[in-house]
Amino acid sequence: MSDAHSHDAIKKHRKIYLIVFFSLLAGTALTVGLYYVHFEKLSTTVTVALIVATIKASLVAAYFMHLSHERKAIYSTLLVTAFFFAAMMYLFIYARTDVPLETEFPASNYVPYSRTPAK
Repeated sequence: MSDAHSHDAIKKHRKIYLIVFFSLLAGTALTVGLYYVHFEKLSTTVTVALIVATIKASLVAAYFMHLSHERKAIYSTLLVTAFFFAAMMYLFIYARTDVPLETEFPASNYVPYSRTPAK
């Protein structure tokens, strides 16, 4: 029998899964309890709700989807995503001065939105 399937290894994983399960139960109880708490601002309510949801989603992704052991794949995917995001932002900024042919305004002088009201 391999070392990963030994009785002690299974006990260790079972303990971790039970801790995560009870943490998710506590997070769900916290979510339901926060429904009855009214904060002053809507932004505070949304922030607290997103923090609780992010913690619960992270626990599910890390342990039940086994992503805590896939660091190399996650970081390589993140690196590729960051590269393409930077490339798209560069193309967007590079193309902002492009103007359609035969227009009457140069792109540097055209302001599509102004804070002053129209007369």
